[in-house]
Amino acid sequence: MKSKESLSKMEDELRSLEAKMRLHSDNEFALNDVYKRYSDLSHRFESEGGYAVKSNVVGILKGLGFGEDEFDKKVSVLSGGQKTRLMLSKLLIDAPELLILDEPTNHLDIASVSWLETYIKNLRTAVIIVSHDRYFLDRIVNKVFDIDNTKGRLYTGTYTQFSEKKALLRKDMMKAWMNNQAAIKHQEEVIEKLRRFNREKSIKRARSREKVLDKMERVEKPFNADDAMKLHFTPYRTSGNDVLFAENLSKSFNGKTLFEGVSLDVKRKEKLCIIGPNGTGKTTLLKILNTRAIEEGIASSESSQVSERHCDPDSGDIEFGTRVEIAYYDQEHQVLDPENTCFDEISDAYPYMNNTEIRNLLASFLFTGDAVFKQVKELSGGERGRLSLAKRMLTQANLLLLDEPTNHLDITSREILEEAVRNYEGTVICVSHDRYFINKTATRILELNNHSFINYIGNYDYYLEKKADPDFDPLKSISGEASKSTPAPGAVADNKKADELKEYMRKENERRELSYEEQKERRTARQKLTTSLKAVEKEIERLEQEDGEIDELMTHPEIATNSAKLNELTKRKNEIAEVLTADYEKWETISMEIEEFDNE
Repeated sequence: MKSKESLSKMEDELRSLEAKMRLHSDNEFALNDVYKRYSDLSHRFESEGGYAVKSNVVGILKGLGFGEDEFDKKVSVLSGGQKTRLMLSKLLIDAPELLILDEPTNHLDIASVSWLETYIKNLRTAVIIVSHDRYFLDRIVNKVFDIDNTKGRLYTGTYTQFSEKKALLRKDMMKAWMNNQAAIKHQEEVIEKLRRFNREKSIKRARSREKVLDKMERVEKPFNADDAMKLHFTPYRTSGNDVLFAENLSKSFNGKTLFEGVSLDVKRKEKLCIIGPNGTGKTTLLKILNTRAIEEGIASSESSQVSERHCDPDSGDIEFGTRVEIAYYDQEHQVLDPENTCFDEISDAYPYMNNTEIRNLLASFLFTGDAVFKQVKELSGGERGRLSLAKRMLTQANLLLLDEPTNHLDITSREILEEAVRNYEGTVICVSHDRYFINKTATRILELNNHSFINYIGNYDYYLEKKADPDFDPLKSISGEASKSTPAPGAVADNKKADELKEYMRKENERRELSYEEQKERRTARQKLTTSLKAVEKEIERLEQEDGEIDELMTHPEIATNSAKLNELTKRKNEIAEVLTADYEKWETISMEIEEFDNE
């Protein structure tokens, strides 16, 4: 309420005026001034939203995850994430004409982000957002300003539309660069040929073409960050089909129940995402699984190093399948030595790797040049996340436990991680608030709510569809049974891909301006030109060789004293020169025709 202090003062004055009205109820003269002041102030209080301000404050605080029991908490006792949410609440209640938000969805759970989306969409103010939350951007923005390789470009539309347009633009830019390179190479080859002819006329033409080449626009090769980083998680060995079975897991802290009666049945190659509000125990569940893996000796060495990760359930049983090996990625508790360099972190953990292998691995995670020798303590949060992911990749485990793996990663890194997780031959259990990441990778979603799981067999879009379906039976999902309308894992994504492919093919067919027969005719015509050019070059080479041989003969003493033979050879040289001149012109004409043909 501090930002609405003027309204609070007005409300206090209104209460004071009401008291005066009661006090001077028998004094009409005194009441007139009080009534006038009360009427003016009341109208102003209403126009500035005074009567709705408290309900707005309550609505915004609740929307951003604060319960009414927390309203009287001191700011000093709030966590960093809570303080960030409180700061965002203050901005929203101010309702400015221009709202500038830097990563507003950080520290928000999915429910709070959904509320924020609706709130911002209903604002009549302009909003500028910096965000890596692509699902959030898709639902909010109508323009995207993309800064790529020091250059900025404005796109109209949602994030998905921007992504598609950028991909097409990059494809066109690459095509333009390749055409430009081909044109430059062609000009250089023609110049070289003309100079090799070593005739006055051809040398002049070569110089003319050199001037054209100097003035020719050089198209810059498009930068593609996607080529710089490729992740491949490769299990050392394949686990059994039954990866994990847990029954009736329960956990409480300080008398507060996080979850109870939770059961899991995870199969090989499943990509399972756990979602739910903050504080429901999602990360705790991963710690419990990792602790049991440590006890059974199937956790990676790094997953066993931090004692605070050890967490046992209050009740319940956990069983891992055959040949299961676990790697645990925890964004907040990475096992990294702050004094180590990036290079040292890998070489210390995996001494069998040589320098080249380590550098290649780090380059895959965007650590190149001198960056490989930066100390861990100098790295940003995102850089530490990437380095920690690199170490997890080398564990070659077949069950990955990932806790918020996309935190602090830029969009390019997130997309590359998504591709790696999708192609991973092992099993993944992931806790994430990144709905775009979940939508791209999940084959099954478990929603942890009201202390228990609800099961959704599909990606995030499927989850939203079922949440909105009044016929969807959560009880069947809790027990692991899918409703009759539930598709098999991956079926939703497969059908969507099939539809996208059909639409792509339809657009491609529409884009073709030339029929097959016309294309065939053009290919035939160009081939004829190429054949003609080679024939002329062969003829020029033959005539130049003959001309050189005549020059050689004319230096022989027996020919030099034979006037009849000299006349004959001179006549032949003149004939060759005449034919060569015509052939040079013919060669250049055909070369220009091919050049124009390719430009078209």
